[in-house]
Amino acid sequence: MQSAFPIVVFGAVALSVVMSVVFLVSRGSSYDQIGEGGLAPEQESASGPPAPPAGSAAGRAERELEIRQMLRARSDRMVGRGQPALDIDAEVARLLEPAQPWAHDAGLTEEVRQLVVARNERRTRQGLQPLDVEAEVTRTLEELDP
Repeated sequence: MQSAFPIVVFGAVALSVVMSVVFLVSRGSSYDQIGEGGLAPEQESASGPPAPPAGSAAGRAERELEIRQMLRARSDRMVGRGQPALDIDAEVARLLEPAQPWAHDAGLTEEVRQLVVARNERRTRQGLQPLDVEAEVTRTLEELDP
């Protein structure tokens, strides 16, 4: 019985090595199959119609429809928690209005203003001429925009 044990162990190891080599050669690259599950975007777009271009009228309509669905779901959750419902039309209008590049967050503007005032105080202590606060705030905010 003791003499059969090493034969079984070495046989099992040899068989597993042979099977591993066979699987390695016949399988191909496992990286080729990443993303091929049921949620892969390639399969979804291949089975359905192609999405309309983003700038087209159909693309804007689809975007608005998806935003409305998201807002309706958010409103339903809020109502379920006992909060007031969202005004979906007003939220859609707010989200779809074009962004104004010159409009900055009020908190950011105030923070930049505080930095400029502090810089002016340092300049005054150093004996330098203070800067115009509004012009410096505008210049700094323009630098922050890409």
